[in-house]
Amino acid sequence: MPLTDLQARKAPPGAKDYKLADSGGLHLFVTKKGHKSWRLKYRFDGKEKRLLLGAYPEVSLAKAREMRDEAKRLLRDGRDPLLERHKRRIGATAAAAATFEIYALRWHEAQKERWSPVHIRKVEQALRRDVLPDLGRVPISEIDGPMLLRVLRKVEARGAVDTAKRIRQHLSAVFQYAMAEGVASADPASGIVKGLRPTPPAGQQPAVRSIEEAREILRTMDKSTSDPQTKFASRLLALTAVRPGIVRAAAWSEFEGIDWADAEAPCPDAVWRIPAARMKLEQDDKTDKAFEHLVPLPAQAVDVLRQMRRLTGTHELVFPSVRSSRKPMSENTIGYMYARNGYSGRHVPHGWRATFSTVMNERAVASRRLEDRPIIDGMLAHKLKGVSGSEMAYNRALHWDRRRELATEWADLLMTGLRPAGALLA
Repeated sequence: MPLTDLQARKAPPGAKDYKLADSGGLHLFVTKKGHKSWRLKYRFDGKEKRLLLGAYPEVSLAKAREMRDEAKRLLRDGRDPLLERHKRRIGATAAAAATFEIYALRWHEAQKERWSPVHIRKVEQALRRDVLPDLGRVPISEIDGPMLLRVLRKVEARGAVDTAKRIRQHLSAVFQYAMAEGVASADPASGIVKGLRPTPPAGQQPAVRSIEEAREILRTMDKSTSDPQTKFASRLLALTAVRPGIVRAAAWSEFEGIDWADAEAPCPDAVWRIPAARMKLEQDDKTDKAFEHLVPLPAQAVDVLRQMRRLTGTHELVFPSVRSSRKPMSENTIGYMYARNGYSGRHVPHGWRATFSTVMNERAVASRRLEDRPIIDGMLAHKLKGVSGSEMAYNRALHWDRRRELATEWADLLMTGLRPAGALLA
């Protein structure tokens, strides 16, 4: 006859240990000291075994019967309940040791072959700064959407809305990696997209809009007390209209067609070959050589590089940091120079791209050479959605001569009345 809860509760200790049977092999084991526990007797592979289900009353009679029935289901499936419990305990121990930090760093390491060094560093910095302090030691299987959202809210609170969105993408990739490894059952980061703040409308970067104002900026910087390296970086940025990060991390190996031995030698074929890995592209495009960006270098840009060669030619980077020759110039260096010299809120390093676009497009319209407008876009490395790398390379080759002419035209306009680069070292 099945056991009742009243019988279990009132079962007294005896002179020796004893059992009160329920049904299906389930029984209450009572020690002579009065400790009570549920146990299940069963046979597996011809052998009698016992499974401890838990102490009474922490495990109630009803719960013990549920556990018995689950064990019976395992037996019907040909599995040993004792072995299955052992496996679950090992899995729980492994899951507790599988912290978010361990799998985040494993995922990050696994991406290094397809990422650029700059992207590798940025992702690791974001994880260590914004995620690991809060979630690093938490088992990855215990992290849910609200926990992730609290972390990302902190990033949003400092105004970095786009950064929060990128970190969410990284988090999602980490969970998918952990799911493949069998230590996470879901990706909670995928379900919090709509919980993030919308990206605010992009504001225009402050930039001057006329060639006269552009010249005055360089003239003012030439007279400033800033070091020559920063002035040269500013001048190369203005002459090439590339993104500031491209100038800061420029390597000497990227420049071709320049005679370094003869400072007076003309270099009509000088070019800056910027690897796709350093360009602002979708991650998959960064490994496609067709997406590299070629910048025709006018004589004034070659002059800047020749002067910098005297300063940093023995290093890998053209504009190294003052703290380490292996690291690029700080992203704030040029901007601080502009701000100190009266251009705060009027012109920023990235603004040279807008200045170049405005001036050269206005000239294209005035001269009725509207075919120059897409070429100017190409010089700015603007990538249209759906355009392949091979198509971009074809268009670049088709219009290469005109791109060089426009680069020279821009440099001649910009540098009218300014001192040559060598005078900045005098």
